[in-house]
Amino acid sequence: MLTRRRTAVVALLAALAIGLGACGGSTSGGSTAGGQGSGMQPAQQTVTLRLLTMKQAAYSDQDVQAMAKGFEETHPGVQVDITFVPYESLHDKITADQASGSGVYDVVLIDGMWTGEFARAGFIRDVTDRWTPAMQSGIFESSKDIVRFNGRLYGVPWINDTKFLFYNKQMLAQAGIQQPPKTWEELLADARLLKQKGIVQYPIAWSWAQAEAVICDFGQLMFSEGGHFLDEKNQPAFQTDGGLQALQFMVQTLKDGLSNPHSISYLEDDVRQVFSQGQAAFALNWTYMYALANDPKQSKVAGQVGVVPTPAFSGKPAVGINGGMGLAITKSSAHPDLAWQLIETMSSEPVENKYAALSLPIWKDSYQQQSVIATGPELVQAAESQFARMESRPNVPWYNQMSTELQKDIQSALLMQATPQQALQRAADFTRQLAQQQ
Repeated sequence: MLTRRRTAVVALLAALAIGLGACGGSTSGGSTAGGQGSGMQPAQQTVTLRLLTMKQAAYSDQDVQAMAKGFEETHPGVQVDITFVPYESLHDKITADQASGSGVYDVVLIDGMWTGEFARAGFIRDVTDRWTPAMQSGIFESSKDIVRFNGRLYGVPWINDTKFLFYNKQMLAQAGIQQPPKTWEELLADARLLKQKGIVQYPIAWSWAQAEAVICDFGQLMFSEGGHFLDEKNQPAFQTDGGLQALQFMVQTLKDGLSNPHSISYLEDDVRQVFSQGQAAFALNWTYMYALANDPKQSKVAGQVGVVPTPAFSGKPAVGINGGMGLAITKSSAHPDLAWQLIETMSSEPVENKYAALSLPIWKDSYQQQSVIATGPELVQAAESQFARMESRPNVPWYNQMSTELQKDIQSALLMQATPQQALQRAADFTRQLAQQQ
């Protein structure tokens, strides 16, 4: 009798163990310190947090892996498994993962324009109540905007970025240019001089490939002209005034031979490499380019790289496009508390300060820290100015559809297949229909 009862108890415990394992999702059966060889103590299971991020710009793969390793060291029994994908694949990867209802990722990197779409679809969690007072008061408002939707917070900003104007100091000195341009008109005048003197064939490099990259450059120019993507009723506004002038500016620089014609196929890293090879005097790009273009191991112009805030049009205030991104907990995560701890750690001020060389911190106090200033005094000075006034792309649930159509129509204008007016009007008609369907 005793034997039969003991057997039944063992069978029940075994069944419970199997059941717990099946429900554990990303919990593996691997043992950790203190588990094996500890006699009667049960083996501690390893929890695996799965992080989906991008493989370009901002933090390097090595930086992200080092952040994860630091988290693992302070959280025994937790392992962070990282998946890197190109930015262009990130949105669809998140959508496919979460739309299935059985997603595998716990934490995902989101762009500011996707927050509304993912929040409304229920792909990411509302973490407003998890935000600490220090986060509320210490993080830039412009950074908070990228994870905010309908007054709630759906993540924590992790990458704080905007476009800067990079220039080759040696080329400008050869042309007799005393200081970098402060307006787009000055930029064109400097570019013409550099070209006339034969210092560089195509003075300006842009990322105008048919991708989100071209929207960022178009948006930067449009904001500088006082334009907007949408009006207050979420109707298209980019086809007139500032938006139209921005696209006309882009097309004209190609016609004048001031912009590298290959810009229409460049992403941001192509621009970095062209500039780093000494084939451009000016380039618009994100923060990460400063450190890499000044690295003699991968740049022929190291030591000659200057950076200033993006120019304004004459008589208009300088405005930066918000290129920040944030970390969010997925709805499918079986470990939301641990996922939050990972996000808290990776976005903390000490961690962001430590890896500031390729992505500037989201924390206001960081810009007074010598360790951050030392990563690039020119860059930090430009950032302080530009971060004070940034504008974001629309955070509407149908942004991605609007952007995809706008990318195609901008490309048709850059290829001279349509006038800027025709191209933007097509995109505006499509956007108007999108807005009406919501």
